[in-house]
Amino acid sequence: MPHLDFLDETLRDGQQSLWGMRMQAAHALPVAGTLDRTGFSRIDLAASSFMEVLIKFCREDPWAGLDLIQAQITRTPTRGGMRSNAAVSMGITPPDLMDAWMRQLNRHGVRSFWIYDVLYNFHHIDRLARVAKEFGSEIAGTVFFTQSPIHTDELFAEQVANMAAIDGVDTILFYDTAGVLLPDRIRTLVPKIVAAAGGKPVEMHSNNLMGTSTLAYCEAIQHGVSVIHTASRPMANGPSVPSTEVMVRNAEVLGFTHSLDTSLFPAVADHMERVGNAMGYLVNQASEYDLTNISHQVPGGMTGTLKAQLAQYEMSHRLDEVFEEAGRVRRELGYPIMATPVSQLVGIQAVLNVVTGDRYSVVPTENLMYAAGYYGTPPAPIDAAIMDRMMEQPRWKEVVSNPPEEPSIDELRRTYDTTNDDELILRFLVPETDLAAMRAAGPVRQEFPMGSEEIEQIRSLMRSVNTPYFRVSTENYDLSVAKLGE
Repeated sequence: MPHLDFLDETLRDGQQSLWGMRMQAAHALPVAGTLDRTGFSRIDLAASSFMEVLIKFCREDPWAGLDLIQAQITRTPTRGGMRSNAAVSMGITPPDLMDAWMRQLNRHGVRSFWIYDVLYNFHHIDRLARVAKEFGSEIAGTVFFTQSPIHTDELFAEQVANMAAIDGVDTILFYDTAGVLLPDRIRTLVPKIVAAAGGKPVEMHSNNLMGTSTLAYCEAIQHGVSVIHTASRPMANGPSVPSTEVMVRNAEVLGFTHSLDTSLFPAVADHMERVGNAMGYLVNQASEYDLTNISHQVPGGMTGTLKAQLAQYEMSHRLDEVFEEAGRVRRELGYPIMATPVSQLVGIQAVLNVVTGDRYSVVPTENLMYAAGYYGTPPAPIDAAIMDRMMEQPRWKEVVSNPPEEPSIDELRRTYDTTNDDELILRFLVPETDLAAMRAAGPVRQEFPMGSEEIEQIRSLMRSVNTPYFRVSTENYDLSVAKLGE
C-alpha cells in the first residue's frame, strides 16, 4: 500500500487564512506538543509576515513566542516560509538580510523551509538553500499553480525541472493559492510535475476557496503527490486548506497508509475552536463553488485585506467589483502568480482603480518597481497601454533611476545600531515605535484564560461594535482587533 505524509498547517496557513496571522504563543502552546506527537512529517510554523503582525497588533515578541512553541515541538521538524527576495510587506529586502533571516530562523530551531518567488528568480532560491544547508535544513522549492492562457502543463513542468535542478532543493511544493486546480487538469498536469521533479518528493498545498481542494488532493495523491498540507478541522477549509480529519479518511479509503495518531485530533480541534470563538476569529469554515474565483484568483488571505481597504473608503459594498477589477489588472500585468507580494500589488491597484474611477491614475511605488522589472520578469509582457500609463506617473523616472539598494550585513548592522541579528530583523520589519510598544507590553503571555470574565466582555464588545477595527485596553490586555468575519 502506498504511504502518504501529512504536513500540518494548523499553526501557519490555518491561522493566516482565518485569523489574519494573529495567533499568539498562548493560543498555540496548549496544543503544540499534541501536534508534535501526532505523526506529521512537518509542522508549518514561521513566517516574517507573522512577526510583523504580532508586533504591530498583538504587542508580542515574535522571537520569544517562536522559542516557546519550538520548545514544545521536539520530534517533528518545524517549517518556515520565505520569499526569496523579501522579508516583509511588498518591498525588496537586501540579499544579506535575507541570508541573516534564514540563519536566525535556523538558530531558533526551524529546520524545514518552503522558499518561493512568484517570478522565479532561481538564483535567489539557490543562494538561500545554500545558507540553509549550513544547518543541515530541508528546502521545499515552490512552484505555484494558476490558470491563464500562458500557464500550460509544459510551462509548469519546466518550472518544476528548474527548481528540482537546484542542489539544495529537497522537495517540490506544488501550491494552489486560489484552489482552482480541478481533477481533469490534475490528471494531465500532476504526472508531468512528478516526472519533472526527477525523483524528489512532490508536496501539494491547495487553499479550499472553491470547496474543491479535498477532491483535488484525492486525485493528486493517486498521480504521485506524496505529501499533502492539511489543518485541524476548525482551522481548515474556506480560505484555508482541507481538514486533516477528512483527508485521513479519504486516504484510507483510497488505500493509502499514514503515520497519524487520529486519537489526538479531537484535543487539537477542541482547543483551536475554543480559542477562535473566544477571540471572535473564524473557525469551522466552508466554501461554495464560485466560478468568479477563477477569473480573479485572489488568494484567501487577501480577502480580508481588500475588505478592510474598501471599508476605509466606505465602499464595502463594492467588493465584487474589486474582485472583477483584480482579474483585469492581473491580465494587464502579465498574468503573475497571485501570491505575496504580487497578489497584493494586483489587489491594491484594483482597489485604487475602483475607488478613483480612473484606472491607473494612481499607481503605488511598488507597482512601478514591478513594471521596472525589479521583482523579476513577468510571465507575459505588461499590456502596452498600461505600461504607458505607468511611465506617465510622476515617480516613474525616480523609481527606474534608483534600483533597490543591496547593503552588506555589516552596513545594515551599523544602520540599525545593533550586532544582534534577531534585533536587526525586527527593526527592519517594523518601525521603532511599534517595537517600543511591544517591549512595554512585557513578556510573552503563556496562558490564554478563555473562561475569564474579561474575555467574555471582549467577546460581547466585538459583537456589538460596527467598525471593522477597534482597540480594547484593560489592566491585563491591550488588543488591536480586526473583525475578520465582516
